[in-house]
Amino acid sequence: MENQYTPPKIWTHNDDNGGAWASVNRPISGATHEKTLPIGKHALQLYSMGTPNGQKITIMLEELLALGKNAEYDAHMINIGNGDQFSSGFVALNPNSKIPALVDHASETAEPIFESASILVYLAEKFDALLPKDGAKRIHVFNWLFWLHGSAPYLGGGFGHFYAYAPEKFEYAINRFTMETKRQLDVLDKQLANHEFVAGNELSIADIAIWPWYGNLALGNLYDAKDFLQVHEYSHVQCWAKAMLARTAVQRGSIVNRSWGEPWEQLENRHSAEDIDKVLALKPV
Repeated sequence: MENQYTPPKIWTHNDDNGGAWASVNRPISGATHEKTLPIGKHALQLYSMGTPNGQKITIMLEELLALGKNAEYDAHMINIGNGDQFSSGFVALNPNSKIPALVDHASETAEPIFESASILVYLAEKFDALLPKDGAKRIHVFNWLFWLHGSAPYLGGGFGHFYAYAPEKFEYAINRFTMETKRQLDVLDKQLANHEFVAGNELSIADIAIWPWYGNLALGNLYDAKDFLQVHEYSHVQCWAKAMLARTAVQRGSIVNRSWGEPWEQLENRHSAEDIDKVLALKPV
């Protein structure tokens, strides 16, 4: 137990604490700079980044478009690495400074909507899609939607932080969050053993919420941790993750508000279907 850390009586923030996100992490809220957010031509204006939380909404919107719904949207990049989430314009939408945030200018009040689960429910109810009206089925969807909302912080803020982003490797922290991540994969695997989709036999906002986190993890697209976590052991999650990725809407939504990866995986801002078409056309056949 050499060099064991003893917490001080009063915690103080250290600007030099290191880590990939040290420059944008701080213990206070509010704007750091003035900037007006752009507004495109569509009623739905999304301000986001193509992280798992951001992918939930762009995949949802692309699924709605595939269903023939009038869900055209503009998606504006909020680069969290550059601190865009602390602009005055974004803080006015979400005082918590987290992506995504949505404004529906077709609504009577154009009230900002933040938290990905809240946005998914709003869109599902607005367009009457991907959220059952039946009591039992609706409950199942909400159970799994909020399961993800509670479990993803362990995967992203816990496992992902200590395994991939922390300036030092701390065995206790990595073991703690690895155990929880694998437990959650096991929960999901057992659920999918008897269901085509997470909440039953129909695609819902539960799948759209869960896939960007656990689907990407199972496919090896998060944290380069597929061998460490032995994700191949979760065979039902694997099948579901691959089936979801085969959906056109998932492929289209996954590239929006991204500035990393292969050229055919990057679309910083989306204003029309043609924007996505042009990027996907770059993918080798």
